[in-house]
This record gives sequence, structure tokens and C-alpha cells, in this order.
Amino acid sequence: MQKPKTKNAAPRTAKRPSAKRRRKCAYSPDEVREIFRRFAVQRPEPQGELEHVNPFTLLVAVVLSAQSTDAGVNKATRALFSVADTPERMLELGEERVGEHIRTIGLWRNKAKNVIALSQALIRDHAGEVPGDRDLLVKLPGVGRKTANVVLNMAFGQPTMAVDTHIFRIGNRLGLAPGKTPEEVEAGLLAVIPVEYMRHAHHWLILHGRYVCKARKPECQSCVIADLCKAAEKTNAIPAPLVPLGPIPEASL
Repeated sequence: MQKPKTKNAAPRTAKRPSAKRRRKCAYSPDEVREIFRRFAVQRPEPQGELEHVNPFTLLVAVVLSAQSTDAGVNKATRALFSVADTPERMLELGEERVGEHIRTIGLWRNKAKNVIALSQALIRDHAGEVPGDRDLLVKLPGVGRKTANVVLNMAFGQPTMAVDTHIFRIGNRLGLAPGKTPEEVEAGLLAVIPVEYMRHAHHWLILHGRYVCKARKPECQSCVIADLCKAAEKTNAIPAPLVPLGPIPEASL
């Protein structure tokens, strides 16, 4: 999962912007609700694309995904996770052999060190278990707010918003949650997305940005929210494809 490229990005410890400073969402509450209703109909059970077998391997995969693609990480971790799927096994494998498994990933040397340090910290401080708490997660080697949010959402089902390059672009391009930093976009999305959709909102936005609202040219002809979209980059004005109407789907929090 790639980090959004921003100029003068605020440090991870920066406080969220207040409501007074936050740039305004371009959509009414009803429009936002309809956007996410359609995403829910389109992908009722969205899944992340990083392969993992438990919370620990998910955490490692997300740490490895910084400045790398999910596909590249999956290719490297399949063999790694088959022999080291717990902190204890990863530590036993050792930094050199971890490095051999992830050599095709960018910055692999530093990432191998982080994976070993991460494993040591989990064994020392958390009895080998991945904590389901953001404050504890961000204290682990190689783990920042975005990584912690991904793990909390995917492994523990918490309604968090991890802003990667796709979500940062979508938030600004659509005017859904404009912001100069990932933290501002995160705060904006948390403020406008209806609570019943927060559980899966992170994946819906990532998948929308990855496969439809692409960086170079959005594929508006394939977009389920084309008629609602207020992006200046819209390539056409066709109505959105028809989706089934009905009650708002329930999403467990």
C-alpha cells in the first residue's frame, strides 16, 4: 500500500484539524449517504488485497507495503509467511533470511530490520499478540498511523480510515474530504461518512481509486457515482449505472 505523496506533510503525531479549519465537503449529507449506499451495493463485502493469514502477518504485510505495491508484497510474502507466521517464528528465521524472502521489495534491508524489531517488541511487550489499540500499535517499530488504522480495520473490525495514496486522491479530487495532508483527509472522511458505512468505507474508497477513479484518467463510464460526482476531472456527464434500490445495507461495527 503506497503512501500518498504530499508536500510538507504534517508529522504523524500532528493533531487532527479542528472543524473550523477543515475544508468543506462538496456534498450534502444525503449525497454522501447515497455515494456509500451505492458502494455498499456494488461491493457488499470488500476485501483488502494484501495476503495474510492472521493479524501478525497482516501487520508485517502492511509494514512491507510502504512505497511498494500490494501485488509485489504478496509475491514476496507467500513463501515468507509459509515458514514464519508468528513473531516467534519470524525471530527464529532471522534478519538475513527475512531479507532473502523480501529482496524484491523496495527498501528491503530496512524493512527486514523492522520486521525483526517488530517481532521482538510483540514478544517482549504483548506476549506475541498484535494489540487492537492504535496507541500501542504506533509504538511498534515501523508502524505509523496509517498502518495501525489498516490493521485495526482489517484484523479487529474497527471503523478506522487509513489514508493511502488512493484515498488521499479521492478525498481531494471528488471534494469529499479536501485536505493538504493525509491527516486532514482522514479527519474529513470520519466527519462526513455515515456511521453505518464506516466499517467498509476504507476498502470501498481504495478499490474505487485503484480500479475506477484512477490517477491519470478516471474511468467515469464505469463509475457507479458518476451522476453524483463533482470532480473537475470528470470525463463525461453520463448518469451512473443502475444499481438496485432499497434499504440501507446494514454494516456491523
